[in-house]
Amino acid sequence: MKPMLRKLEYRLFSLFFLMGLLLPLGLLVMLSLGRRWIFPELFPQEWTLTHWGSLLRGSSGLRSGLLLSLGISLVVAALATGFGFWAARQVARSRRRGLALWAAYAPYVLSPVIYAVLLQVFFLRLGLSGHVAGVVLGQLLLTFPFAVIFFQSFWGRQTLDYEQAARTLGASGGQIARRVLLPLARPLLVLCFFQCFLISWFEFGLTNLIGLGQVKTLPIRVFQYVQEANVHYAALASLLLIGPPLVLLLLNRRFLRGGLLAVHPPEEQI
Repeated sequence: MKPMLRKLEYRLFSLFFLMGLLLPLGLLVMLSLGRRWIFPELFPQEWTLTHWGSLLRGSSGLRSGLLLSLGISLVVAALATGFGFWAARQVARSRRRGLALWAAYAPYVLSPVIYAVLLQVFFLRLGLSGHVAGVVLGQLLLTFPFAVIFFQSFWGRQTLDYEQAARTLGASGGQIARRVLLPLARPLLVLCFFQCFLISWFEFGLTNLIGLGQVKTLPIRVFQYVQEANVHYAALASLLLIGPPLVLLLLNRRFLRGGLLAVHPPEEQI
């Protein structure tokens, strides 16, 4: 009796989970394709590809916002992952490791909006406010500490022992990085890149303040369309905002199935 109840509970949970996931997506799809959706009609009275066509033509600003968001997120994720990986190594070896980690956690004590307000003075003096470079730097100040914290578990005693053993065998710094550290860290590097990309991709408050409303990423576009009560373009922009995270989720799942995120031992020959 109990196994049957558990099976029923699992099926009900799965059903409600799928409904909670698919119903909002379905609503966004209908809003992006529908026209003249008047109460109490259950579905739009007309269907059109006009809004999606504006994305391809670039007339609505959605295409530029999508490309801008992709560019910023890829750059921020790559820089944060790369610099954070090596900075975490220095933190792990530092005598003041606790103080360094406290400083890394400090940006997350405040909300991104308050953090951006505190940084705005310096960005204005440097002439970076309202520019893409300023938004990239601002988001990097959020993602870089995250990467440092993320890689702390990697730079443990075992990794340092591998590094020391390679030096004892006569390996150079480049060989250690290429044949020992990077193969060991590949799963964490991929995951950290995904995480930093998502942090940058969905960032709104800091981007809006540092960018002064001139750097119109996709989250900025969504908020703009909502303010304008333009539900069709808001729905379309929301679907575009959801797209890359779903792609990353599928890639992550494929990597896990293919063993590409498996930890491989260092090469024996250096």
